Amino acid sequence: MMTLDRIYHAAFTLKDAVRKTDLILAPALSNENKVYLKTENLQMTGSFKVRGAYYKISRLSDEEKSRGIIACSAGNHAQGVALAASKNNIPSLICMPDGAPISKVEATKSFGADVCLVSDTYDDAYEKAVELQKEKGYTFIHPFDDPDVIAGQGTIGLEILEQLDDVDAVVVPVGGGGLISGVAAAIKELKPSCKIYGVQAAGAPSMYESIRAHEKKALETVDTFADGIAVKVPGDNTYELVNKYVDEMITVTEDEIAAAILALMEKQKLVAEGAGAVPVAAVMFGKIPLKNKKIVCVVSGGNIDVNILNRVITRGLIMSGRRTTLTIALLDKPGQLVGVSTVISRCGGNVVAVHHDNGDPNMAINSCFLRVVMETRDSRQAEMIQRQLAEAGFQLV
Repeated sequence: MMTLDRIYHAAFTLKDAVRKTDLILAPALSNENKVYLKTENLQMTGSFKVRGAYYKISRLSDEEKSRGIIACSAGNHAQGVALAASKNNIPSLICMPDGAPISKVEATKSFGADVCLVSDTYDDAYEKAVELQKEKGYTFIHPFDDPDVIAGQGTIGLEILEQLDDVDAVVVPVGGGGLISGVAAAIKELKPSCKIYGVQAAGAPSMYESIRAHEKKALETVDTFADGIAVKVPGDNTYELVNKYVDEMITVTEDEIAAAILALMEKQKLVAEGAGAVPVAAVMFGKIPLKNKKIVCVVSGGNIDVNILNRVITRGLIMSGRRTTLTIALLDKPGQLVGVSTVISRCGGNVVAVHHDNGDPNMAINSCFLRVVMETRDSRQAEMIQRQLAEAGFQLV
């Protein structure tokens, strides 16, 4: 049973173990609502996961601790378990998918855990962890489907109500559902009028599909760069709690997530990973059906791999209309590039790359394709440049 008493006990246990993260106003992220960010990306280990892991481990018996700890994770739960285990002098082994960001793997090792990389997804890492637990007798720390883990995550809900008691809605990332289960249980029990929205990546909508079907659904595959919420099937406990407390489940696309990461970096000077940015994506792209309300987005983590950050930023620029690629069919003669660049410059665009292709077999022999990558303020400016080019006689493909 998930009770307020359990969540309050978790808050007492964690008061000296985790950071009470700031709730900050983010006026640049929405024109329709007053948006606040619960900055769990600034938590020690860079994610909320340390709350549930630490509380769960604090509740283990001496016999359970003596057997050592095993867990499975895409990265954030791994770091939380590793830190909590090391502080309690307990050896830990974490099974992680081999596609997990290198930064998360190395951070987990730095907190003192051994890492077992498993081919494919989080769910495969889970199966390996269960196999090793049975074989070696380890104590298993589930990343989301455990009442103590859920209670630990629920302490975020208590903090939100303490920091903003007139909050109208809270938007939470959802993978397996441990975070939203705890947050929703805490908030709905204390303030039933507050709306709770869960957000998943469109490529990994296991909880979204389960709630729609009124039964737990397992996905065959997941496909999202938001590795922290790439879960094929929700937990038994979390499904029931989401069904009970959450008002609506929502999905966002990869491009929307990328745009949200970029907006958080530019406008709030915050680094969020994909999973941490999905609530902001939902708000930015009008997925939350509210106006003139106080909305809290839980930015659940900031452990993004720098190796993909550049690609994410580029996708975010494209999604927000600030980087546009034009393909123009031209006669292959002197002066054409000057004409194109003159129009773009007059409209305030900035050309950052040009590719000239006269080898396409589908074009006329005396023709070429000119591909221009340009920086623009927004999609309206990009559309204006395209209109001006068409009016100047250039053929956009």
